[in-house]
Amino acid sequence: MDITPKLDGGVLKEILVHGNGTDKPHKGCRAYVHYTGSLSDGTVFDKTNEVPFQFTIGKDMTIKGFDLAVSSMACDEKSTFRCHPDYGYGLDGFEQIIPPNTWLTFEIHLLKWTWEDISRRKDKSITRQILEYGVDHATPSSVSLVNIHLEKEENGNVIEERDVEFRLGEGKDFGICPGIEIALTKFKKKEKSRLFIHGKHTFLEYGNDDFKEVYVIKLNFFEKFEESWSLTCEDRIEQAKFFKQKGTDYFKMDNYKLALKFYKKMEDYLKNNISIDENQMEEIKFLSVTSYLNSALCNLKSHRHTQAKNDCESALSLEPTNVKALFRKGEALVGLHELIAAKQSFEAVLQQEPNNRAAIAKIIECDKKLKSQKKIEKSVYSNMFEKFAKRDTEKEEEFLSQQPDVMNTLGEWGDDERERAPTEFEKENPNILMLNTTGYFKNM
Repeated sequence: MDITPKLDGGVLKEILVHGNGTDKPHKGCRAYVHYTGSLSDGTVFDKTNEVPFQFTIGKDMTIKGFDLAVSSMACDEKSTFRCHPDYGYGLDGFEQIIPPNTWLTFEIHLLKWTWEDISRRKDKSITRQILEYGVDHATPSSVSLVNIHLEKEENGNVIEERDVEFRLGEGKDFGICPGIEIALTKFKKKEKSRLFIHGKHTFLEYGNDDFKEVYVIKLNFFEKFEESWSLTCEDRIEQAKFFKQKGTDYFKMDNYKLALKFYKKMEDYLKNNISIDENQMEEIKFLSVTSYLNSALCNLKSHRHTQAKNDCESALSLEPTNVKALFRKGEALVGLHELIAAKQSFEAVLQQEPNNRAAIAKIIECDKKLKSQKKIEKSVYSNMFEKFAKRDTEKEEEFLSQQPDVMNTLGEWGDDERERAPTEFEKENPNILMLNTTGYFKNM
């Protein structure tokens, strides 16, 4: 049986033991197999022993024929495959192991596989089973308008089914959980896939990772943005303006997360955009500064102070005296509790605009917080020193308590400590030390 997409006879399959079910792994799945590879004359050139070979299909971890072979198998299936050199090691072979232009035979046992992990952190919290492959290579951007058919499954039954059109980033308003939005950026047009989404990417309040929702999603169509590298300088500028307007629209609706995505897209289309036209370069610079300033504002609204600070610094790298960038950087630094640096940033605003009331108010605010901070630090250090002094006193008292009580045992001597026998007076008065005429203790 020819299993090549073009039916060119490049990979021929013979099933030895049928597997279980009809599901088969696809590109992106992690497969676990035992195999034996041999040459045309039967010489074994490679095989697994006790430990299965595991690999990700379609990631160039094996030869093309091996990928196709495993992709055609059901779980626990055993089959043999004959691979043409075009699907093996080609005309050159491989070192001294595979001769040039050689057919290869593999006997493969597919033990198991895991569905493709499409989560951002690769923690298997979102996995995909492709049911119908999509067309083209393009995928939605993080802000694309998408139209999907959705089926929610529970115990193998469809409990919800609908068509929905929405912009990525707005899914919550349409009852679309975050996991679906993340997954859709990996879909191709007309693709149909089953998604397994763990709790933290659903609407569960606390994100129970033991809980899993299952959806079958088909991407009918999506809004496609031309890649920036394929556009002229003028077209990039126009596209950046479009993203700016979209971002502003969502900002006015207090949707800072989606607004930020559009401003970041704006940045992407302006980066490395070089023109010989001086007016165009000025416009690119102006729009770039605007994108950074707007991104900073979104991050400030979302209390993402480090990101806001970075955005302001990007703007200041283009315009070192930009008042908005200096002011917003100061606000970000206040949020990071870097009050001295924040005050300096607000003072830089006053160098450009001496009567800027907002900056003056922020400087007063910084001074108050610094004063309060010093008061707290003084109290903390004072208490700390008191604790250290008390601890030292306690240690000293403990040390002294362990020393012999000299005053109560003064002048008492054991017989083994004397050079002579005690006198009658010393016997009658054991606690009295006697001095000789030189002032030294007598009899010592």
